Amino acid sequence: MNYYYYIRPMNQRFINPFIGVMIVIFILTIVHLMVDNPILLAERFFPHFGGWIEILLIAFYAGFIIDRMTQGRNISYWRGFTWTLFTIVFFSQLFLGLLGFERFLMTGTLHLPVPALIIGGSLYKLKIGFMPILFLSTIIISGPAWCSQLCYFGAIDLQVSKAGKKPKKLKYKTALKMTFLLLVIAGALILRFFNFDYQVSAWFGGAFGIAGIGIIILISRKKRMMYHCTVYCPIGTVTQYLKFINPFRMYIEQAACTLCMHCKPHCKYDALHTSDNKNGKPGLSCTYCGDCVSSCDTDAIKYKLFNLRDQRAQNAWIIISISLHAFFLALGRI
Repeated sequence: MNYYYYIRPMNQRFINPFIGVMIVIFILTIVHLMVDNPILLAERFFPHFGGWIEILLIAFYAGFIIDRMTQGRNISYWRGFTWTLFTIVFFSQLFLGLLGFERFLMTGTLHLPVPALIIGGSLYKLKIGFMPILFLSTIIISGPAWCSQLCYFGAIDLQVSKAGKKPKKLKYKTALKMTFLLLVIAGALILRFFNFDYQVSAWFGGAFGIAGIGIIILISRKKRMMYHCTVYCPIGTVTQYLKFINPFRMYIEQAACTLCMHCKPHCKYDALHTSDNKNGKPGLSCTYCGDCVSSCDTDAIKYKLFNLRDQRAQNAWIIISISLHAFFLALGRI
């Protein structure tokens, strides 16, 4: 019997999760060793060994998710599950921190968890802090994964937009998203120029965040699209343009695409229309989330990375994005 045909697929299946596990262990180990104040939550409760246990648990969790997703086992489900899990963990720790359990806070210094303040806060302070650097780093490493896997607001928008199966086209999308971006930039600079007190500025930031929640509940649900992430959020707009500094791409093989548009209901970012499919690539608002890939009966929607195409490029994207997700899950606190 020729065992090659049985062993080779098993080896390939093992390699993808193994790479993810090693990436997560390597990154979290560096963070754990270099930061004096315990940054891993388990280390704060169980000094000397809790951090190492958490690193292993998070790493093997990442390997498990990578295995599920690279095997094509309902990518959309696992992406939604992991993203929602991160959001629940993030806001649960924030809530416990606000109740007085300071171990659940990163530094003990609170700031508003509103994505728009990554831009607005930096302009108001005229200083690039930790969050802008983290955000830009994710774009360099993974392109638009921030808007499909890493943002603590996005999962809420995703779940609410799933209220129906037939998404509605977003009108005036480009004009509106540029307007919201310019409003945040102009507002931050005005507050800075007129020396508004930090607390007053924080109220404006909080109001923008509350308005975003209202948009999720009212518009994203009605449109069955991620309106907050695609139109309202300035970070989403910046990501749509900066993602091209990253080498990952998605394309639609025109010879294989039948324009059946079965993929359209699976895209919550308004990136798949007949014109996009005819052009051979998703629209600008595409976040490479991959929800549409398994919906295509002819396998026309594919990933590309340099000379790699199809499954290898898709696996590379999954490994990178899930490794980042695991890193955020371990360290995503305020």
